[in-house]
Amino acid sequence: MDALSRMTPATADVLDALLSSGSVWGLRIVKTTGRPAGSVYPILERLERAGWVASVWEDDPARSGPRRRLYELTTDGRAAAQASLGRLRSSATGREATA
Repeated sequence: MDALSRMTPATADVLDALLSSGSVWGLRIVKTTGRPAGSVYPILERLERAGWVASVWEDDPARSGPRRRLYELTTDGRAAAQASLGRLRSSATGREATA
């Protein structure tokens, strides 16, 4: 698994959405985070390339509509996301205390 080159607020929001759910489709992440699809999907792609996220195409013949791609944090990705968000939150708390 590769380290992320940057942790933007949008990336943190996507990781937070992935942490609070199991397997979730991209549009649900868009709706949960309030971030535009043009931001969320590239982040998901970057997380998948880095090994933080795995994705599969939904296989539910009973569901009408287009297939959905389901995203889920890998075991290592979950641990890394928790650690990264923890560091981000603690640094934000430190900045608030000095302001």
